[in-house]
Amino acid sequence: MIDYSQVPSPCYVLEESRLIRNLEILKRVQDEADVKIICALKGYSMWSTFPLIGKYLAGATASSLNEAILAREEMNKEVHVFAPTYSDDEINEILTIANHITFNSFSQWQRFKKKSLAAKVSPGIRINPEFSTVDTDIYNPCGKYSRLGVTRKEFREDLLEGIEGLHFHALCEQNADALEAVLKNFEERFGEFIPKMKWVNFGGGHHITRADYEVDRLISILKGFHSRYPGVQIILEPGEAVGWQTGELVATVEDIVRNEKDIAILNVSVSAHMPDCLEMPYRPMILGSGMPGEKKYEYRLGGNTCLAGDIVGDYSFDEPLQVGDKIVFFDMIHYTMVKTTFFNGVKHPDIGIWHLDNHFELVRSFCYQQYKDNL
Repeated sequence: MIDYSQVPSPCYVLEESRLIRNLEILKRVQDEADVKIICALKGYSMWSTFPLIGKYLAGATASSLNEAILAREEMNKEVHVFAPTYSDDEINEILTIANHITFNSFSQWQRFKKKSLAAKVSPGIRINPEFSTVDTDIYNPCGKYSRLGVTRKEFREDLLEGIEGLHFHALCEQNADALEAVLKNFEERFGEFIPKMKWVNFGGGHHITRADYEVDRLISILKGFHSRYPGVQIILEPGEAVGWQTGELVATVEDIVRNEKDIAILNVSVSAHMPDCLEMPYRPMILGSGMPGEKKYEYRLGGNTCLAGDIVGDYSFDEPLQVGDKIVFFDMIHYTMVKTTFFNGVKHPDIGIWHLDNHFELVRSFCYQQYKDNL
């Protein structure tokens, strides 16, 4: 268990034992269902842990040239790439790195087909199964007018020569039942093409490491797909399932002001350091806190930028907060670190690991130069 007194503030701190727990669950699925599971860097890209992840998973999936380079340099296992579009000035380097490349449209496939085949990179087409149970529109890749993937109506069977895989992504932090429903729609629309493929990528959003996830059901679903399409490799690319509940963001109360209610100003920013809380949106849990009115002392917690809306939310505590108190935000590793910014020039949180032998390693500290270089 992390001793937060040994962790600097502000700091993202990952607990190694929790990451290993997640990886063991993912490896069980990978082994028992005979699938490849790769880490989606868009959700989790803490590259200091890539050597550990590489011991359990088949590789990583990238959504850009930079992510692909990071995967190759720091994990050096299979690198799969999907991006909504590729440009002429990046495609050559991507093709020297990638093992698989998925195109978002047949026009992109036609544009880069010759280069892809010459590079001997396994090419695929992303399709849109036109079905999803994702509630949050900003995270629904199958919503109306989605730019992601080819619908059945726009699918070009006449341009499939050279294509070795189909790729869909329709989930967001969901259970096995959601995948089952998506697969039904995927097979109804595109089933005739699956036997012609070497692989099918089921995308991300599989919340496999969540406590209530039906892992056995997932394995059964994957085995069922294998029985219907023998010889077709299945790929899953979760991101949040890798980093799920593996670590926290440690912050400090820097001031307490009052404007009808007590407001604690922290040394972290929601907009700069926890942007997923605003996008999703969700209320992050805090160690020792309660809902408003649940405990005796109530505060609104705010960030340290000049943005008026840089507010975490209202929380209650058993004891009054004091300047210097540490505030520990739970589950701040996946889909948080990957989105941080240097907005307003405020100090970026450090990055660290709490290792199995109960010592803290400071992996990265940020300074003025990173802020300047970002601009």
